[in-house]
Amino acid sequence: MARTRDPAVRTQLIERAAHMLSAREPITLRSLVAGAGVSTMAVYTHFGGMDGMWRALRQEGFTRLAARLTTVRPVDDPVEELTALLAAYAANALDHPDLYRVMFDAAYDLEDTAAAEETREFLVRAAARARTIGRFRADADPRALAYQSWIVTHGLVSLVTSRVLSRRTLADGVPMLTALFTGAGDEPARSRESVRKAWL
Repeated sequence: MARTRDPAVRTQLIERAAHMLSAREPITLRSLVAGAGVSTMAVYTHFGGMDGMWRALRQEGFTRLAARLTTVRPVDDPVEELTALLAAYAANALDHPDLYRVMFDAAYDLEDTAAAEETREFLVRAAARARTIGRFRADADPRALAYQSWIVTHGLVSLVTSRVLSRRTLADGVPMLTALFTGAGDEPARSRESVRKAWL
C-alpha cells in the first residue's frame, strides 16, 4: 500500500536538512530523520531517497531566492532596481551560505528548472526597462547585461561566503557594476548614484 504524502512532513525534512547544513552537521538518511521525528521511510515517500532529498534542497535554495527577489519594490529608476535585485541576491546568499552552495551543485538535477531560471528573469526585466527608458543604449542586450551583472555579484558573494575574502569586499560591487552599466551606455555619475543607493 502506497504511503500518503504529507506536505508538512516534506517541508519539515527540507527545513531540517537546511538547518543541518547551516550547523555543518553531516546529512545522512538516519541523521536527517533523527531530528525530525519521522521514520526513514518518510524520505523515500517524499523524495524517493537521499538523491531526491538533495534535489529538493537545491530547489529550496532557488525558492528562497525567488521569495527574496519578490520583496524588492519597484522604483522609477530601473538601474537602481536592477542593482537592488542583485543586492537581494547577495543578501540571500549571505543569509543562507550553505544552501547557496547547494543551489549550484550540479551533481543533482533541479526538481523544477523553469522555476530556478525565472529568478534570472527578474534581472532581465529590469535591464530591459533600463534600455526602454534610455539608460542603456538601444543595442544593449538586456539578457546579456542581466547575466553579466549576475556573474559579478555571484563572483563576489561566492568569494565572501567561502571566506576567501571578507565582507568588506562586497563594497567593490559598486565600481564593478557601475563600470558594467556605464559600458552599456548609462551616464557614469548617474549610474554610480543608482548603484550606490541600492547596493550599499
